[in-house]
Amino acid sequence: MLLAIDAGNTNVVFALCEHGKVRSRWRIATDPRRTADEYAVWLNQLLSLENLGMDAIDAVIIGTVVPRALHNLSTLARRYFSVEPLVAGYGDAAWPMSLHVPQPGSLGADRGLNLIAGHAEHAGDLVIVDFGTATTFDVCDENGAYKGGVIAPGINLSIDALTGNTAQLPRIAIREPEDKSVIGTTTESQMLIGVYWGYVAMIEGLLERTRAEIGRPVTTIATGGLATLFPDDLFDHVDFELTLKGLILLHEQASA
Repeated sequence: MLLAIDAGNTNVVFALCEHGKVRSRWRIATDPRRTADEYAVWLNQLLSLENLGMDAIDAVIIGTVVPRALHNLSTLARRYFSVEPLVAGYGDAAWPMSLHVPQPGSLGADRGLNLIAGHAEHAGDLVIVDFGTATTFDVCDENGAYKGGVIAPGINLSIDALTGNTAQLPRIAIREPEDKSVIGTTTESQMLIGVYWGYVAMIEGLLERTRAEIGRPVTTIATGGLATLFPDDLFDHVDFELTLKGLILLHEQASA
């Protein structure tokens, strides 16, 4: 079985994959100091809940936007699974699509993997919006070529900036306001309206401008854990497994 590892800025997701599908997935907070031995103890316990041992894994692919985490994750693959891991964007797992940007090496692994999976499942031009620590908008054309995109602060980063730099504003939990009014009557409701509907307006505005710039019909896809916060009708599709699907596809292509 394949162990697909998606190491983001906030969490690392480990997905046990069989026959091209995710069988199980587990999440742990990202900590670049976490050693291969610590990962192994944690994974061994979770595999045992699936009635599996460490020897069930015979391939590993890693996609990471945290360079400091790569060494320990690679050591995990070599020491405990006796395999040389594929690393998304490098070597045998180099990006299969054209990158029409001046610095192709700057493309984050998660964004590249989203593009691979998005293009495999949907025809035509795509805009993929990934709601994570940052919110990214990525554009690919009908041939799957990466054309560029946008990086915006994630919604939780926006809240952190607002509350961390003011003396009297409280920390709030982000959610959709109970009514559609954009005139709040309390400090908390005004903050929630500003962050939530302000963020929705940013998404709508950037998608509208992107569609106009592309000048052709565009399919929009949302992914990332925070995508659940926003109305589904903002996007054509919502796919929470897009990055993991990209890891599976990239492993299949590299192993062919």
